[in-house]
Amino acid sequence: MVAVDRKFDLELVSPEKLVLSEAVDMAVIPGAEGDFGVLAGHSLLVSTLRPGVIEVYQGEQVTLRLFVGGGFAEVTGTRCTVLADEAIPIGEIDVGTVTADIEALRAEIEEADTEDEKRVAAMRVVIAESKLAAAGRRHA
Repeated sequence: MVAVDRKFDLELVSPEKLVLSEAVDMAVIPGAEGDFGVLAGHSLLVSTLRPGVIEVYQGEQVTLRLFVGGGFAEVTGTRCTVLADEAIPIGEIDVGTVTADIEALRAEIEEADTEDEKRVAAMRVVIAESKLAAAGRRHA
């Protein structure tokens, strides 16, 4: 019997750099319609992402958790490519900085002159609050 490779290539790219490129057993991705798991042999899929945490598995263990601020994921049977608006290991999230950002963004909403400015600032608050929640999952 021939052994079947049950890994697939996971690539995570942010505007700044290639964040991750490795063969993994599974990844759980925060899709816009809910989290979805990716395994080798997955059906073709393109999904938008919501702010949340990507969990990377080697074997049955989560080996890496990364916050993404949104973006897109493309999945094939052998690869998952994530193009993230922002990507950071959750262990590197500075809770104090994010909390201060949320306060500043809420002030921006109050001071905004147009509905578009309010909407953009409100979306940035949602992303920052999601990042803060992710920081609480460091050891989950």
